[in-house]
Amino acid sequence: MSGFKFSKYVPPKNAAKHGFEQLNDIFKQLILMTSGNVSEALSWLTNLDKEYKLTNDTYGIGDFIQDLKDKGFIKEDAQKGTLSLTAKSEQEIRKSALEEIFGKLKKSKKGNHTTTTRGLGDEKSTDSRAFRFGDNLGQISITESIKNAQVNHGLDDFHLTEEDLEIVENEHKAQTSTVLMIDISHSMILYGEDRITPAKKVAMALAELITKNYKKDTLDIIVFGNDAWQIEIKDLPYLEVGPYHTNTIAGLELAMDLLRRRKNPNKQIFMITDGKPTCMKVGIKYYKNSFGLDSKIINKTLNLAAQCRKIHIPVTTFMIATDPYLREFIQDFTKVNNGSAYYSGLQGLGSLVFEDYRKNRKKHF
Repeated sequence: MSGFKFSKYVPPKNAAKHGFEQLNDIFKQLILMTSGNVSEALSWLTNLDKEYKLTNDTYGIGDFIQDLKDKGFIKEDAQKGTLSLTAKSEQEIRKSALEEIFGKLKKSKKGNHTTTTRGLGDEKSTDSRAFRFGDNLGQISITESIKNAQVNHGLDDFHLTEEDLEIVENEHKAQTSTVLMIDISHSMILYGEDRITPAKKVAMALAELITKNYKKDTLDIIVFGNDAWQIEIKDLPYLEVGPYHTNTIAGLELAMDLLRRRKNPNKQIFMITDGKPTCMKVGIKYYKNSFGLDSKIINKTLNLAAQCRKIHIPVTTFMIATDPYLREFIQDFTKVNNGSAYYSGLQGLGSLVFEDYRKNRKKHF
């Protein structure tokens, strides 16, 4: 009699692989905190190893660094004696951010933003109907049409008529263009709290989500301090806070300019900030006021919020601060724009951004 013999499973020893994965997870976190400085991140990792015994006799920090080179995660400039990230490593960091922030949430079906209308689209639905003159021939369901012909005319005298044709309707898919604004003013690292690293993680996770799951959507990323400028997705790990004030006006103007170039009707702005607008440009000079809410700056900011509303661009603000007077400003800004606002701690920021992005996918602005 044949059968199976079961015994206790002992997994094969592979300390090197386990050691690399464990250290790489920590290394990717440190890379974000050091704004892409590989040497500094490895120095921090070495200090952590000394304190917490992350490695053992069979796999040490030197082995890990060599593995990073061999696997194509970092490259060395022999002449300058410096280490830097590769494109492969930048993508790995974005994937890691996506898994960390969105990993526990249900994955979305690949595609774009569904609307309730029917007609010519790019995704087949489960709805079908009889053929009508003018229908696209590509929508004809061959299987169902042949089945109808067999039922209507029998197998002995098989022929296919117009009345037998059945159409599978397509769903319209709405393309959405998003601009993500990230505050890089000095307050993002003040008071012993690192706010820029979680903001970078959220940006990378959102970028990875859109580029992989919603390929017809667009995502532009803006940073704003004294001025505002656009950055590429690959630049996110290297993003640093500067000695800047908060020129929200410049950020909104650039975001609106980018969205005007997009041809689809669904547009939105996400803004991650921890403070009030404190700066604006007047001619070639900067007008700055870090104390209180300056009416000159605030009124200009609210005017832009109203302009966004007029051209159907909602602004969702993620305020990672809890000061009452800041809440009052955001409430006024949101009311004028008819947008949304969240007052979030750093822990829940990623989930809020993700949920609001998914919610906005389901409606036309």
